[in-house]
Amino acid sequence: MMSDAQKRAIRVDLQMIAEMIEPGSRLLDVGCGDGALLDYLIHEKQVDGRGIEISSEGVNACVSAGLSVIQGDADQDLDDYPDQAFDFVVLGQTLQATREPHNVLSNLVRIGKHAVVSFPNFGYWRVRMGLLLGGRMPQTKTLTYNWYDTPNIHFCTIKDFVALCCDLSIQIERGFALDDRGRARPIGETGMRFANLRGEQAVFLLRQS
Repeated sequence: MMSDAQKRAIRVDLQMIAEMIEPGSRLLDVGCGDGALLDYLIHEKQVDGRGIEISSEGVNACVSAGLSVIQGDADQDLDDYPDQAFDFVVLGQTLQATREPHNVLSNLVRIGKHAVVSFPNFGYWRVRMGLLLGGRMPQTKTLTYNWYDTPNIHFCTIKDFVALCCDLSIQIERGFALDDRGRARPIGETGMRFANLRGEQAVFLLRQS
């Protein structure tokens, strides 16, 4: 029989996000999906956690698990939250699916004292090689959809994301590039060029400047 901890096992980028969250903090998980991260943080770090999810299936799964989650759209509903309402606001693998990622990102650091964002890196070397050699939109473990049915509408690279944070005067506190084995390396230590090439996905801890 699986233990409760095993039942709450989460994917590698969510593990990295969880490590950045302080125990007992007030947290909003935007685009929380089935609530895996939220459930993990509530039980393992005793956070006061809330969630917002666009799909009714995700909301139903969260509510069935006893999580405080409402249906909403990050592009439209984050404007209604007051400044500094949470200690942490999380956006996991969702930024690239929003219509106005720059506005969403600005709202994250306005609503939370800190924001944690993860996303697939379109500058990853396998993506580059797929386009160069195959001539078709590439698929990886984190980019699994076909070009015609993907919910992802704004692909970006790690360099693109860092540039956007600079344009929005958002402070990057920590940044990690995760390779295809889930190994995380601090972007500041490896250098931007290496991180952008070798990182299949990235996780950033942000705050308003």
